Amino acid sequence: MALPPGIHIAQYNYDLPADRIAQRPLVRRDASRLLVYRDGLITDGQFSEIDKLVPEGSLMVFNDTKVVRARLVFAKPTGGLIEIFCLEPLSPTVDFQLAFQQGPGCRWSCLVGNAKKWKDEHLVINLDVKDGWLKAVRKSSLSDGCFEIEFSWAPASLSFSDVLLMAGRVPLPPYINRDSDDEDTLRYQTVYAKHEGSVAAPTAGLHFSEDILERLRTRNCAAEQLTLHVGLGTFRPVSVTNVLDHIMHNESFVVRLSTLRSLCNPLNSHVIAVGTTSARTLESLYWLGVKVITHPQTEINTINQWDPYQTENSGLPGKTEALAALIKFMEDAGLKEFHGSTSLIIVPGYQFRVLTGLITNFHMPRSTLLLLIAAFAGDGWKTVYSHALAEGYRFLSYGDACMFL
Repeated sequence: MALPPGIHIAQYNYDLPADRIAQRPLVRRDASRLLVYRDGLITDGQFSEIDKLVPEGSLMVFNDTKVVRARLVFAKPTGGLIEIFCLEPLSPTVDFQLAFQQGPGCRWSCLVGNAKKWKDEHLVINLDVKDGWLKAVRKSSLSDGCFEIEFSWAPASLSFSDVLLMAGRVPLPPYINRDSDDEDTLRYQTVYAKHEGSVAAPTAGLHFSEDILERLRTRNCAAEQLTLHVGLGTFRPVSVTNVLDHIMHNESFVVRLSTLRSLCNPLNSHVIAVGTTSARTLESLYWLGVKVITHPQTEINTINQWDPYQTENSGLPGKTEALAALIKFMEDAGLKEFHGSTSLIIVPGYQFRVLTGLITNFHMPRSTLLLLIAAFAGDGWKTVYSHALAEGYRFLSYGDACMFL
């Protein structure tokens, strides 16, 4: 697949009025509207009916990452506020799951609000437990405007996960113009969230209720879960004119061996990704399998931004062959889970290898998420978004959903 020619981000722009950005979730998760785009035709429906609209026998792949209370607001002795947004663990481990189990100290890469007003003093939050406190010390500046922050706390029996649960706040996206509250604690999280690590929800999954999931099972729709921890980069707009100059964010993921085997099952030929995070992970798995086949001696735990576009099309394996190679690699290494990372950017011209359907929300203009939609739907994305705007659909994280088949 050849590296795409210059893609001008201005071609993937549209006018999104502020009043079309949903500021709160609906009362019921599955009460949102659902736009279905199939074979160039648009159908308006309700998400509560999705079990009747998904092709029977589909394999649906969900991202089971869990949003952490990553926003910490410290009050300086002088009264000013410093906001620390935890992004990635640095030490004593970079593994997200292990990082949340750490105690009583750790270092993270963080964004810092009002950083210029934070000198050398340490900041403290009192925890809602006897003799409990959390201290933050700024250690160094990192790339991309981040800082290395050292956290310590008491009592020592608490894990960092416990500390964030007590002191942290839900990290709502910047286009939701209000503070988070108790409703967000429940609703800015999928019902199937398991593994802590995201600073943003995989929002396509927010529409699914336990009832919807059960009704899908009765239609013989299989479900598999993978974990991709969503970083703050998902909100970053493309600020360059030519998309080829955009630097894609890297995100960690975990995929279970059982999930790969389901993807290889010939009975699961129709694969629907729930959300763009699931889509990028599924496609990255294919390219990891290609690496196993073509470069078996190289490190294969990551897919870089333009890797697929720099791979010769001729002789590329099919989906099953590539995933089977990855499965064998894991079996030979005795792995039940594959831990990797991806900065894959999916842009118009990309040829999808794994997924055949996509459930997602309506995305920001000039974003890599919209580029992915355009890659899947072609110029049909313009028709879909124009229709959604004209018909009063709600946009972005707490907004309505669409399904591309």
